[in-house]
Amino acid sequence: MSEATAEAFEGAQPVSRTRAFASFEWMVALRYLRARRADGFVSVIAGFSFLGIMLGVATLIVVTSVMNGFHRELMDKIMGVNGHAFLQAVETPLTDWEDVSSKASAVPGVKLAIPMVEGAAGISTQFGQSGVLVRGIREKDLVRLPGIAGNVKIGALEGFDKGEGVAIGQRLAETLGVTVGDKVSLLIAKGAQTPFGVAPRIKAYTVAAIFSIGMSEFDNVFVYMPLAEAQVFFNRDKEATVIEVFVDNPEQMDLLRAQLDKAVGRPMMITDWRQRNKTFFDTLQVEKNILFIILTLIVIVAAFNIISGLTMLVKDKTRDIAILRTMGASRGSVLRIFLLIGASIGVVGTIAGFLLGLLIASNLETIRSFLNKAFDANLFPAEFYFLSRLPAIVDPREVTMIVVMTLVLAVLASIFPAWKAASLDPIEALRHE
Repeated sequence: MSEATAEAFEGAQPVSRTRAFASFEWMVALRYLRARRADGFVSVIAGFSFLGIMLGVATLIVVTSVMNGFHRELMDKIMGVNGHAFLQAVETPLTDWEDVSSKASAVPGVKLAIPMVEGAAGISTQFGQSGVLVRGIREKDLVRLPGIAGNVKIGALEGFDKGEGVAIGQRLAETLGVTVGDKVSLLIAKGAQTPFGVAPRIKAYTVAAIFSIGMSEFDNVFVYMPLAEAQVFFNRDKEATVIEVFVDNPEQMDLLRAQLDKAVGRPMMITDWRQRNKTFFDTLQVEKNILFIILTLIVIVAAFNIISGLTMLVKDKTRDIAILRTMGASRGSVLRIFLLIGASIGVVGTIAGFLLGLLIASNLETIRSFLNKAFDANLFPAEFYFLSRLPAIVDPREVTMIVVMTLVLAVLASIFPAWKAASLDPIEALRHE
């Protein structure tokens, strides 16, 4: 009999009368987990199983947190400059935009209803040029726009309606090589009507403010100008092209769309953020699901390591198992001993992975900045990933699901080797020793 088995039984009552998961079962299980020269290889496999489960759980927590952060940040950024619902005129031009926006604002659950004139244009300076989306908007609406309010880095929006200045994104300003007070030229193909046809229109504007939304795609595209000036520039005499509606709860858009349609009281085409961004957010969800499935394989591989490690341990401890059985240990006691060994690896590995995952997810941006400085790299470049920082949001429900799934896999992986150990015939086992 091995030292672990002998110590477990020394001074103990007959095993057959002990309750399930008694102290001697825990003692034998924990002693078998300790590394000794005779079964060091088994302990190495157990160590790799522990590391696999720990890294699998940590990676799953970090990846799901990053995907949640992506979803939330992109949702906030996109909805910060684009509304949740979009009202566009049908049949007749939207010249009554003031009345329509007032009625839309009165709908319960609506925060803002902003009339705009939108149009594509080219923008240029002597240092560069780019394509942009120009938005005509009133000053009182611009300062309340969620993506712009509080994000003006240089300049100011006071007196925006009275001047002929424009507000541009920080990345666009860098591309064009301009700052507040400099001139930019806007060009559209459909300008004034002449005897020779429609002539392009080009006009110079002063940069009044530079904002940074934090999403490179928007900071490089949007140009805001006074609504009245945009109506003249785009040949939209006293009309708006769209009314963007911001709501308190974007998930209740079906109800709000019906209320908006009833409140407006004129033919309008109403679309919402789900239709405009459906492909984008669906793609994010698919990527998250695929990554979760792929990374779950790490935990499954670690569970198979538990099976192989316990199987080798059972083979190595055949004589001990036979002696335990002859001294009165039931099949259930033997099964529980080896079940405790596998479950202990799973539980400790899961707890370690849980703590490691939370630690990394909570300090992800700090880690990224450190790696960038340490290796002179540019991990997670904003021009490719839309966001200027690496977001992470830990969802307690997802973390709970990951932990429970890992514990279940660890217990399931322990059942077969434990059953094989409990099924050993003590007489046959001793005969083959």
